Amino acid sequence: MVLDTHIRRGHPILFSLLILFGIIVLSLSAWLTARFDRFHDYTDLSERDRVRFTLFASIWTVVTAALFGTLFLLHSTASALTSIISHLVWLVLTWIIWTASAAAVTEMLGGGLNCNDVTGFNYCGQLNALEAFAWIEWILTTFALLVVLICAIIAGRRGEGYRGGLVSQY
Repeated sequence: MVLDTHIRRGHPILFSLLILFGIIVLSLSAWLTARFDRFHDYTDLSERDRVRFTLFASIWTVVTAALFGTLFLLHSTASALTSIISHLVWLVLTWIIWTASAAAVTEMLGGGLNCNDVTGFNYCGQLNALEAFAWIEWILTTFALLVVLICAIIAGRRGEGYRGGLVSQY
C-alpha cells in the first residue's frame, strides 16, 4: 500500500498523543469531579454531569487507544483488532464521544470563561483547560478518522476489503 511506511511510523505517534492528551483530560476531569463530589460547589447539575462525561471520554480513550496501539505494534497485519474496519468503528465511536464531550463543555462555558470576570463558576482555569484539551482530543481523533477513511477507500478500490490490516504484510 502507498501509505504503509507513513502509517507504520505515524500510528504509534498519533496513538501516543491520544493517550497523552487523554491522560491530561483525565487528570483535569477527575480532579474537578473529586472537588465537585467533596464540596458540592458546581454551578448546576449540568456542569457536574458534563465534567463526568468528559472523565468517561478520557478513560475510554486512554484505555482503548493503549489497546489498539499495543496491538498495532505487536500484530500490525495479522489481527482483527488492527484491521481497517475495527479502527474505523472505534474511531467513529470515539469521535462521537469527543464531539459530544467537547461541545457540551464549550456550551456550558459559553465558549470559554474570562477568569478575570467570572460570575457563577468555580475552578475557572481548570474548566478552560478542560475545554481546550477536549478539543485537542477531538482534533486528533478527527485526523486519525480521516486517515483511516482514506486507507479504507484505497483498500476498497484495490479490492482488498476493509477487514484487512491498515498496513500490508510485506
